[in-house]
Amino acid sequence: MSSDTRAWIGTVLRLVLSGILFWSGLAKLLETDQSRREAILAYRVFPPSWIEFLGWALPAVEVGLAALLLIGLFTRFAAIGTALLMLGFIVGIASVWIRGYSIDCGCFGGGGNVGENGKAWRYTSEILRDFLFLGMATWLVAWPTTKLSLDRPPLTFDDSDDDETTDENETLEEQSR
Repeated sequence: MSSDTRAWIGTVLRLVLSGILFWSGLAKLLETDQSRREAILAYRVFPPSWIEFLGWALPAVEVGLAALLLIGLFTRFAAIGTALLMLGFIVGIASVWIRGYSIDCGCFGGGGNVGENGKAWRYTSEILRDFLFLGMATWLVAWPTTKLSLDRPPLTFDDSDDDETTDENETLEEQSR
């Protein structure tokens, strides 16, 4: 696969992940404090003293990562952050499933305890979805150079040699005048 093809694939993945993270983060930020608290408390993982902080920090991180991915700035680091976030979501969902709880993940707002109907399908689909997002982020970690991005593509050894040679030729031409 050519580097140009990889860059275009990466661009699509970067923009899709950005949209998903914006949607997810903004949905959570626009909820009431009570809704955010219930969504986090439903996981039964964090101490209650952390809930207020996590209720604001998690969606803020999602929106921040979305912004970086959207403009293509620090793409590899934003992709690492996104991959870690997805791993955390996968572990969190698997954790409540293993422990027998039935919750709405709150991934795109909402959240909290829900009925048992469809629990296996709900958790399976949420985990598979987050593995898909993890795969997309992993691609960007491996190949962060994308099109339409503020990240500058890395200089190759040949590029720097050409620039130096051009500068030397221009200097020699000026001196000979």
